[in-house]
Amino acid sequence: MSLTDQSPATRRKEQRAWYWYDWANSAYVTTIATVLFAPYLTSVAETAACGAPGTLETPCRTDLTVLGLTVSPGSLVFYVVTVATIVSALVLPVVGAAADRSARKTQLLGRFAWAGSACAALMFLVTGDNWQLGALLLLGANIALGSSLVVYDAILCEISTPDERDRVSSRGWALGYLGGGLLLAINLGLVTFADALGLGTGLAVRISLLSAAAWWAGFTLIPYLGLRNRTPVAVVPEQGSLVRQSFGQLAATLRDMRRYPMTLTFLLAYLFYNDGIQTVIGAASVYGEKQLGFETNVLIATILLVQFVAFGGALLFGAVAARYGSRRVILAGLGIWMLVVTVGMVIPARQLGAFLALAVGIGLVMGGTQALSRSFFSLLIPRGREAEYFSLYQAAERGTSWLGMLTFGLVHQLADSYRPAIFALVVFFAVGAVLLWRVDPERGIREAGNEVPAVV
Repeated sequence: MSLTDQSPATRRKEQRAWYWYDWANSAYVTTIATVLFAPYLTSVAETAACGAPGTLETPCRTDLTVLGLTVSPGSLVFYVVTVATIVSALVLPVVGAAADRSARKTQLLGRFAWAGSACAALMFLVTGDNWQLGALLLLGANIALGSSLVVYDAILCEISTPDERDRVSSRGWALGYLGGGLLLAINLGLVTFADALGLGTGLAVRISLLSAAAWWAGFTLIPYLGLRNRTPVAVVPEQGSLVRQSFGQLAATLRDMRRYPMTLTFLLAYLFYNDGIQTVIGAASVYGEKQLGFETNVLIATILLVQFVAFGGALLFGAVAARYGSRRVILAGLGIWMLVVTVGMVIPARQLGAFLALAVGIGLVMGGTQALSRSFFSLLIPRGREAEYFSLYQAAERGTSWLGMLTFGLVHQLADSYRPAIFALVVFFAVGAVLLWRVDPERGIREAGNEVPAVV
């Protein structure tokens, strides 16, 4: 049965199940990748290098040695994320090609999700100066997350019509921010009252990491059970095993991409501006702690605020896109992002009110730009190649961007300050906006052989 043969009620049932994977994986993205693990692993690395975690007044200035290279403890997390994305650039396209040939996308989604949640759960064991284990687990969790999202995003094209994409994608992102925010609220209470509960801040943080892993694993069951598998379409005939077939299909797709210049232009634009978004998200907690001098409980409360504002922001951007088109709304969002990083560079240390105002701005624009980017890109993908194209898309997706993280880490290491590092990201938003401006939506959708929505 094709998508157009299904009733709206049947599609909505699967769409509701699909939303829950945003809810599930956002626990990892928010509690671990965005808030807790970066500063925690940085402190563990500083303990290994200097004997104790650094502070605003007495920063750790002794470097680590990693594979013969000198690495600042404050830049370690950003370099690990860089390595994760380089590995993802090799792995995810093969994952996408395999998923496009598979009639069991739901099972693939579950396996990657549970592999990632297992890595996240093992982060509980990262203590003392054992930064090596933490770096390896962060690497594994990010690659597994990216692989699961390749499959998840491809399923969006199977369960929604072109006119439904912005709505479905925005609701998924909104539910993800709500779920991630609720768990973060629980963890905020745990970390805030850690001493009163007899846990200590370190143990409370590790329990929070474990809770996010359990949340990710448990709620993945809803889409795993609620989504149905479909027969793959437009498969490139290839000989040999599934792996060999996947490499063959990937090669054919890469050769064929020149036929879709608007798709390629958007993908390049997304690579730049999403690198900026992901770097802001990934660096926010380290920036708040190490540069602005806020404690962990303040950072969690601030990111919690961002989560709930982003819930409304994703729904708002989806509603505005229904009237003005997703491309125009994304461009407006990129203008706000440029303002955010500029203000972030000059915000005074320990000025909580200014920091919270900046967080509201981030939350308003964060969910909307990401949700609409996903739905807009889905319209530019040739049918039967959804997972392959989303594998390229995911190479720059949450927690797996590399150029922005590398730039942030290098600027910090050269300037010994996070302020110029955060401002350097304005280049990514500006370049992304210029490239997105060059995308002709209707031409790109028609070139891909898809139906043009009523508003685009």
